[in-house]
Amino acid sequence: MAKFRFELEAVFKQRLAVERQKQLALGELERVRLGLEERLRGFHASLVGEKQDLRHALQPGRTLDPGGVRMQANMSLHFVSLAQQTVYQLAVLHRKLETARKDLLTATTRRKAVEKLKERRYEAWMAAETAREAAALDEIGVMGFAARQEQE
Repeated sequence: MAKFRFELEAVFKQRLAVERQKQLALGELERVRLGLEERLRGFHASLVGEKQDLRHALQPGRTLDPGGVRMQANMSLHFVSLAQQTVYQLAVLHRKLETARKDLLTATTRRKAVEKLKERRYEAWMAAETAREAAALDEIGVMGFAARQEQE
C-alpha cells in the first residue's frame, strides 16, 4: 500500500511551531502576571500590618513615640506607592496579555486550517487508494475468470 504524503507538511509544521511560540509567549506573560499579583498581595498584607501597628501605637494610655509613628506612616505611604506602581504594571501587562491571546488565537486558527486541509486530503487519498485496490482486485478476478475460460 502506498504511503500518504501531505505536500504542505512543511507549512503545517511551521504553523505548529508558530502556535507553540505564541503559547510560550502567553505563558511567560501569565507567569509575570502571577508574580505581580503575588507582589500586590504582599504589599496589601504589609500595609494592613503597618496600619494595625500604627493603630496599636496610637491607643490611649500608651506612650507616644512620634519618630516611630512617623516611620510607620512613611512605611505605609511607601507600600501604597509600591502597590500603585504594581497596579500600573498589571494594567500594562493585561493589555499585553490580551494581544498575546489574540495572537495565539490567530496562530491556532491558521494551524487548524492547514490541519483540516490535511485531513480532507488524507480522506480523498484514502478513498482513491481504496478504489485502486478494488479495481486491482476486480482485474485479478477477471483475469482468473478468463484463464479458467481458456482452460475449458
